[in-house]
Amino acid sequence: QVQLVEFGGGLVQPGGSLRLSCAASGISFSRYDMGWYRQRPGKQRELVATITSTSLTNYADSVKGRFTISRDNAKNTVYLQLNSLEPEDTAVYYCNAKWPPLRDYWGQGTQVTVSS
Repeated sequence: QVQLVEFGGGLVQPGGSLRLSCAASGISFSRYDMGWYRQRPGKQRELVATITSTSLTNYADSVKGRFTISRDNAKNTVYLQLNSLEPEDTAVYYCNAKWPPLRDYWGQGTQVTVSS
């Protein structure tokens, strides 16, 4: 049974930081491309950042220079460090695991709220 469980969401003031974690089980984690997506209120889910099985990273323009994705294959965990948070970053953040072309799994999401 595949599980992706996100941790670390919460309420933070503008300019603050959070670290999201996603613990994976039931998959050969090191073989998967991992990603973080978010769904802001009233909008479609969008890509935030991805990291391939070889640790190549990609970021949405809106988060470049502020967010950092990383992975620890020994712990089957992917992280997203969120710095310089803005109210527009308020969203549910989802973890994703992909092994193209057919294997695509999602976590349940964790809420990040940026507000003073």
